Amino acid sequence: MSMFINAGGGLTSAGYFASGAVILLLLLCIFAVARGDGRGSGRNSSGSAIKRLTFCSMCIALAAVTSMIKVFEFSYGGSVTLCSMLFAMLPAWFYGASTGFLCGLVYGLIQFLLGPYFLTFPQFLFDYIFAFMIMGAAGFFSKTKNGLIIGYIVAAIGRWAMATIAGLIWYSLGSTIWEGWSPLPSSMAYNIIYIGAEAIVTLIILGVPAVRSALSRVKKAALS
Repeated sequence: MSMFINAGGGLTSAGYFASGAVILLLLLCIFAVARGDGRGSGRNSSGSAIKRLTFCSMCIALAAVTSMIKVFEFSYGGSVTLCSMLFAMLPAWFYGASTGFLCGLVYGLIQFLLGPYFLTFPQFLFDYIFAFMIMGAAGFFSKTKNGLIIGYIVAAIGRWAMATIAGLIWYSLGSTIWEGWSPLPSSMAYNIIYIGAEAIVTLIILGVPAVRSALSRVKKAALS
C-alpha cells in the first residue's frame, strides 16, 4: 500500500493516478449499464447511455462542488454542506439503484481524492466507499409516490449508519470524541448532528412545491 498511500495517510502520485483510473472505469460501467437498459427498452442504446452518463456526471459534479461549500464543519470530521447529499442521490432517483450505487461509488472516490485520509482498509471503506454508495438505496423508491423525499430519507439514514460504523472504527484505533461516552452512543450522536442537520434543511427545501416540480422536470428530461 505504501506505493499508493504516504506515511501521513494521504495519496501518493501513484495513488491519485490509480484512483482516477478507477473512477474512469466506473464511469464506463455506468455507460455499460445504461446501454443494457437502452437495449431492453428498445431505445437507441448508445444515445441513451451517453445521456445517462451526462446526467450522472453532472449530479456527481454538483455533489462534489456543494460538498466543499460547508455551512459548518466539525473538528473530528463531518460537515453540514449545501445539500450535497441530495445531488449525490439524484442519479438513483433518476435511474434506479444499480446506477445509483455506481454513482455513489464514483462520488466516494472523488471525496477521497479531494481529502484523502487512509489509516486502515475498513476505515477507508466506511468513510469513503460504503458511506456514499449507500446513496444508491434511494433508487429502490425511484418509481414510488413521493419517491424523491422517501429516497432521500433512506439515503440519509444509510449515510448516518455508515458514518456511525466508521466512528466505531476510529474508536478502535484510539480516537475519542467525547470523554465519558461509550463508543456506540458517541458515534451515533456525533454523526446524527451534522447528517441530521443537513437532512432537515434539505427536506425543508424539498417541501417547497416549486423545487419538487423543477426536479421532476429534470428527471423527465433525464429519462426522455
